[in-house]
Amino acid sequence: MTASPAPHRPRPSVVYFDRRELDLLLNLYGIFVAAGEWKDYAIDGLSDRAEFAVFRRTSEAPLYRVVKQPKLRGKQGLYSVVSIGGQILKRGGDLRQVLSVFDRQKLKLV
Repeated sequence: MTASPAPHRPRPSVVYFDRRELDLLLNLYGIFVAAGEWKDYAIDGLSDRAEFAVFRRTSEAPLYRVVKQPKLRGKQGLYSVVSIGGQILKRGGDLRQVLSVFDRQKLKLV
């Protein structure tokens, strides 16, 4: 008697950043680390969104979160930058444009 194969369970779909997106995020992260403003980051892939969070100190809440939500692609924009208080600083369909919120003249860390 042979054992029957385990029933196939579909894997839940998870949203991730692709290589191009990660390159943009990590390049920006490197600039702020070199300036001594950011110390750590975290990447999370969830069923409805992917998040890239940056921290001033590892033990604190994230200063900013870059969120990718595919379901908002046709509405408010696929990407958003969210501050520590939950305020959406910039939203749009082009990650490079959304990350422009971190331009040093526009944004000062407190």
